[in-house]
Amino acid sequence: MAENKVVLTDPRAIRALAHPARQLVIDELYSGRVMTATECAELAGLTPSAMSYHLRALERWGIVERAESTDGRERPWRAPAQGLIVSAQSTTSGRLAGQAMMRVAVDRMLELFADLPADDPWDDSSAMSRSRLWLTHEETERLIAELQELTDRYRKGRTQDDHPDNTRSVHTMFTVVPSGEAPQP
Repeated sequence: MAENKVVLTDPRAIRALAHPARQLVIDELYSGRVMTATECAELAGLTPSAMSYHLRALERWGIVERAESTDGRERPWRAPAQGLIVSAQSTTSGRLAGQAMMRVAVDRMLELFADLPADDPWDDSSAMSRSRLWLTHEETERLIAELQELTDRYRKGRTQDDHPDNTRSVHTMFTVVPSGEAPQP
């Protein structure tokens, strides 16, 4: 599942994702774009110096990396892999970091729903699904792997600059959260 993906397990790395500007930029970079700090700043509504700070913080955790510069003046940034996986943590700090990151991600998804114009011809393609399943630990792990494989199948070979005609950017999010008491062995 982690092939050509950055896998974050350290709570400090996960917490680094808990910022709206960082997640906006990560979305663009992981879609295949290569962007300068100035372009990232414009996207996120920040100053270039503030965005440089955020990019360096993400770089420390291997979430983004510097790309080759074509003119030597601007230093562009890119994603080091095709995907990013935030691994669940069973520690208190891991859970808190994951919750902070997820709040930002969910808020962004709600913004995308709110920004979709009522007359958008793709409006019927918007969806949200909630389910309550009764699964074993192994089945839960298999569900996560299968959902990731499905997403990867649609992502494969498609980037911001290289995708079939008549396509459009579609954001996805799925969450798997155990609830209630864990069964006793």
